Amino acid sequence: MVLRAPQGVKLQFRAMTSPRVVVSAALIAVLAGLAVAAERSSSAMAPAAQRFLGGLTAGQRQTATFAFDATERMNWHYIPRERKGLPIKAMTPPQRSLARELLKTGLSQRGYLTASAIMDLETILGDLERRGGNSTIVRDPELYFFSVFGRPSAHDTWGWRVEGHHLSLNFTIVNGTLTASTPTFFGTNPAEVKDGPQKGLRILRQEEEAGRALLLALDADQRKTATIEGVAPKEIITENKAKVDPLAPVGIASAALTPKQRDLLMSLIEVYTSQMAADLAADRTARLRTAGVEKIAFAWAGEAEHGRPHYYRIQGPTFLVEYDNTQNDANHIHSVWRDFDGDFGRDLLREHVKSTPH
Repeated sequence: MVLRAPQGVKLQFRAMTSPRVVVSAALIAVLAGLAVAAERSSSAMAPAAQRFLGGLTAGQRQTATFAFDATERMNWHYIPRERKGLPIKAMTPPQRSLARELLKTGLSQRGYLTASAIMDLETILGDLERRGGNSTIVRDPELYFFSVFGRPSAHDTWGWRVEGHHLSLNFTIVNGTLTASTPTFFGTNPAEVKDGPQKGLRILRQEEEAGRALLLALDADQRKTATIEGVAPKEIITENKAKVDPLAPVGIASAALTPKQRDLLMSLIEVYTSQMAADLAADRTARLRTAGVEKIAFAWAGEAEHGRPHYYRIQGPTFLVEYDNTQNDANHIHSVWRDFDGDFGRDLLREHVKSTPH
């Protein structure tokens, strides 16, 4: 299949430094790294996008490209639906290779393998649905669409997206150097493959188990505070809104956790940040630390046992993570990272307009 993750690859994450470390010192280290790393991601994206577009026919290029200010740039979703952009299905093998190289510029190795595995999972889902007598929806690992907004350049403002069922990756590059990477959506159905050659496969296992590990590490009073509902919602609350505002301030705040529990919270957050290219992950971490780690809250809804419906959210002053596993007998995961001010590069674009004569 296209963009297949190698068999047997184990996706792992490392625990982050304890938030007890003095924040100012942590920020100095993070921002120093960003000064170098931020250039790597944005500078890699532009030539990769140029090569991708250069390898297309005129007709394909017209299908794949949009004006930067087109409403399509924020028309994102993670369900099976009609989409604009150029699907992998319409690409030749050399063009697919160029598409893969573009995708790699925005993701870590783990993130790239996760995205590839999600695409491949469509084959398994299609087989399951056909065996169950439901074949009304086309499940195709080649129906993932590449779109470029504006002109890829080392100096201009532009963006790109890779999207299909259970995957939406959105990148905005401002002034050729600053990169926004949200909304970021990863989902899986089935969350766990129950039979067949891929039995036991759980692509988003870390997202599930790191959330449950934090819940189970709470004492009885803390868990009562963290648990906002006994029944998990059937879907992530923010769905596919183009812009989101902070949800109700519920759950247990990081300031109320023990040092070991805070380490688990930060490790859970890193499960999400580590999907992105190193500089983008560092930028996300720097932003949430600047806003205040102690202000981040963790909330849980539903049951704690594996295989039972559950939901959690992580919310800080600048960002929101939502995770939901309730559909298909709690074997269907949706997970998303949103930035309240930074989705689709809104904050970067606003600062760019303020600081640059037009």
